[in-house]
Amino acid sequence: MARAQHDQADVSSPAKVMRIGTMVKQLLEEVRGTELDEKGRERLAEIHRRSIDELEEGLSKDLIEELERLDLPFDSTDGPPTTSELRIAQAQLVGWLEGLFHGIQTAIMAQQAMAQQMGGRGQLPPGMVPPGMTPAEGQPDEKESDRDDRGTGNYL
Repeated sequence: MARAQHDQADVSSPAKVMRIGTMVKQLLEEVRGTELDEKGRERLAEIHRRSIDELEEGLSKDLIEELERLDLPFDSTDGPPTTSELRIAQAQLVGWLEGLFHGIQTAIMAQQAMAQQMGGRGQLPPGMVPPGMTPAEGQPDEKESDRDDRGTGNYL
């Protein structure tokens, strides 16, 4: 659980990471059944590199280092990468992002389970106020019907 919580804290811009992840996955699906010409391969290689650069802006140093270790550079001595190389690189990035997303979801579920467990024992996380209590006073909320009953007798 500690690692799952650590993963969640490592993503400073989750919305950005999700958008880029969705784009990369969509690109992979688009090129699966397509043979790309040289310009298309050059373009996809550039998109792949920029996607990683953008992702790194929303990740912690540890995750950036992990991503860089896994993302092997294309051999540019022979021209643009082949379609197969691009597909493999895109699939690898999609897989890494899906693993990151699963780690975040696991951390959220663990936090929710811990909050439910604490609530079941009568304990709430710091800053939480029990239902029916006001944060300032820590006293039960007065219901309108309770106020009306106190002001008059039973017969009026």
